Amino acid sequence: MFHVKQFDVIVIGAGHAGLEAACASARMGAETALITMRQADVGALSCNPAIGGLGKGHLVREIDALDGVMGVLADRAGIQFRLLNRRKGPAVQGPRAQMDRALYRIAANDVISRQKNLSLVYGEVAALTSESGRITGVELADSTLIGAKAVILTTGTFLNGVIHIGQVSRAAGRWGDTPSNRLAESLNQFQISFGRLKTGTPPRLNGKTIDWAKLEMQPGDDDPVMFSYLNDVPQAAQISCGITHTNERTHQIIRDNLDKSAMYGGKISGRGPRYCPSIEDKVVRFETKTSHQIFLEPEGLDDDTVYPNGISTSLPAEVQVDYVRSIYGLENAEITQPGYAVEYDFVDPRSLDASMKLRGAEGLYLAGQINGTTGYEEAAAQGLVAGINAARQVQGMESVHFSRTNSYIGVMVDDLTTRGVTEPYRMFTSRAEFRLSLRADNADQRLTPLAIRIGLASDKRKQAFEERQSRYDEARAIAESCVFSPTELSRAGLQVRMDGQKRSAFSLLGLNSIDRETVLSLVPDLNEYSADTLKQLENDALYAQYTDRQAQDAEALRADESIEIPEDLEYSEISGLSAELRDKLTAAKPRTLAAAAKIEGITPAALSLIVAITRMKNRKIA
Repeated sequence: MFHVKQFDVIVIGAGHAGLEAACASARMGAETALITMRQADVGALSCNPAIGGLGKGHLVREIDALDGVMGVLADRAGIQFRLLNRRKGPAVQGPRAQMDRALYRIAANDVISRQKNLSLVYGEVAALTSESGRITGVELADSTLIGAKAVILTTGTFLNGVIHIGQVSRAAGRWGDTPSNRLAESLNQFQISFGRLKTGTPPRLNGKTIDWAKLEMQPGDDDPVMFSYLNDVPQAAQISCGITHTNERTHQIIRDNLDKSAMYGGKISGRGPRYCPSIEDKVVRFETKTSHQIFLEPEGLDDDTVYPNGISTSLPAEVQVDYVRSIYGLENAEITQPGYAVEYDFVDPRSLDASMKLRGAEGLYLAGQINGTTGYEEAAAQGLVAGINAARQVQGMESVHFSRTNSYIGVMVDDLTTRGVTEPYRMFTSRAEFRLSLRADNADQRLTPLAIRIGLASDKRKQAFEERQSRYDEARAIAESCVFSPTELSRAGLQVRMDGQKRSAFSLLGLNSIDRETVLSLVPDLNEYSADTLKQLENDALYAQYTDRQAQDAEALRADESIEIPEDLEYSEISGLSAELRDKLTAAKPRTLAAAAKIEGITPAALSLIVAITRMKNRKIA
């Protein structure tokens, strides 16, 4: 064994969580090593070739606001941009884009190569090294030892991963890659609680064998919304996706072969996501439905591979051919890679604190699917949090915690670390109590000041934000200072209540009954500002009356979040708690009173008791 180099932070895995973790750590000034098996793994879109969506798109905008890389990469590799829920309010709109897999990998490698303080290391991590419960680095499969003060583990579905195709199973983290079994064994030294989950993927199709002329085509938006605040327009050529549907014949083929499915044949014990069911699940659970929609998504501008979104499966390969060819437009389709289910170990995220650090293992952070989540965006957001905090730990600074009052990142971290998971966790807008304030359009206003304050944001990001915010502040000041009486508005042809109440131009922008052009005619000075600035004004005006109320609720929650519960609090010794609550609190180890309040069955009396004991312990320490 021999040491190659000593780093501040080591990141294991170069997927979406690993990329964000490594780049965030390096931006914070920590000497960082990103370890992966090969260059092709850097920025790999291992499942669906798309970024964003409802809830997920909010996470990407927040990552970008913190100067993360996912939004920048997606804008460079995006080949079809669509704003979901465009006809609904801004709070539930989500940007989504189809990716070119090759362009995404190229962009990811480019970003890494230019990132200061970041070294890319090729190798297989076989074990974590530690001393007296403190992480000291990693050991590679070739016995090379690399030292570090903190390690971030982002192994995705590779811990004891098993792929299932029909009744055939083999050890693999994903198609063509071996699992990380030795690394999984290495984690046992930390007495971690593991669970088992599963996810799936559809068969890949040869686009040249699809009868596109038969199909309905779905183009991208004419005015695409970018992920990054640093970009205005797509950088790659734009394409359309095809739409088709399953039918009764498709469903009958699946019913006739359910006993051959890995899931229905008893081969899989892990639980999969309800919201992204396999085609077998759809046929069984929605037996009265005669068809299911399929989006045929090209995987690249120079790649004939097509991802049929909506028919993930673990049926045998020959059955997959039969049911695919029963679908309209796919009668002669060739499968280039069969669909499969992958089952893998995950760590109970309640073992982590809000910095994504594993309790009981100083210096070990976890991010991504290893924590029971699903999706590129959820993984990237966790990686960002872990990267920030690992760097701050080695620099002797306090952790940065994200609140559910100001970010979807905070919502996710809080959900994971206080509630745990029983199925792969996915972000939805409905998970956020303050979603009217936590919109995709205002992520920079909420989070970029934090990135600047902690040294995470580059000079370029800082300048772009300050210029954008300055224009917004000027426009808002004008809109709020120009007020009109009901009589003045009536003379201008506007129908308003004659209640004597003066209304500002800002409030008028929030009324659906009055269009922007009318307001601009009343306040000509606003015409000097860009469409983006005016759109931001409209969005903020639309929700102003609701967000003021939410701000009061958020402040109350932040007050509870500020009451930190000692990690060594022995709930089993608190006689005023029921046995059930003692067990739940011991398992959850809530970091704050707000986290304790979310535990099922918790009572106001129990919370008051916890506060009293916490204050008593704090007085003794003081």
